Amino acid sequence: MEKMNPNEKTGREPNRAIACTVSECAHHAKSCDYCALEKIRVGTHEAHPTETKCVDCESFACDPSSCGREGSAR
Repeated sequence: MEKMNPNEKTGREPNRAIACTVSECAHHAKSCDYCALEKIRVGTHEAHPTETKCVDCESFACDPSSCGREGSAR
């Protein structure tokens, strides 16, 4: 399977069932505020979450051009 550069156009349409405003994510549709993944995984870092800030998108992948790592060896 060929590894995709997250900065290149993937050819995937925005998934209008998953609204997302995190443009720093490699899976962000870029053209609009949606995720381009077919599905995402949502989790928590708390034992008993009680607020939205306790819930995380575990499908997040940092887009190197947005996260300041472009060209780094990470």
